[in-house]
Amino acid sequence: MKIEAVFFDLGGVLLRTEYQAPREHLAERLGLSYDDLVRMIFESESARKASLGEITVQQHWEAVAARLRRPASEIPSIRGEFFGGDVLDRELLEFIRGLRQTRRTGLISNGWPDLREYIVRNGFADAFDAIVISAEVGLLKPDARIYQLALQSLRALPQATALVDDMPANVDAARSLGMEGIVFREAGQARQELQRLLA
Repeated sequence: MKIEAVFFDLGGVLLRTEYQAPREHLAERLGLSYDDLVRMIFESESARKASLGEITVQQHWEAVAARLRRPASEIPSIRGEFFGGDVLDRELLEFIRGLRQTRRTGLISNGWPDLREYIVRNGFADAFDAIVISAEVGLLKPDARIYQLALQSLRALPQATALVDDMPANVDAARSLGMEGIVFREAGQARQELQRLLA
């Protein structure tokens, strides 16, 4: 069946940590390993709750500050340094905008409650026909229900839809529903695989 709709992940696909130094310096300053810091920010219980929309982003960062035994006044600097090496792939976004001429495009992200505001502020909401954010729907990938919601948002059949995601478990979940899946390793590889799929 012809692919009529393509969903993309955000973190690790469109937004990637291209420069490790800011996060490495922060981890060193806080007396943590790089991996422990990443787990605290993205894999802690408060991160999970923020990703499900159960708490605010501020509440998550307050929990992080408490675990670090740092005052809440340091949250802006910690947050800024943590994300200091992240880069939005504008070239890939232009590719997605081009896809919209012949396909429907969407975003499915395990994201915190401020993600939509980030997308609007950075000027790329126009790349997508639908944006599905875990914090807004109370579901996390790889839960099948978030994919089903996303498919409904584009009125797309699983067999006519592809997902590009950097997490193999998320791609496997999409495939189990009948979708095509591409595991993102780098932008050139993902674009080539997607173009072959769409040909």
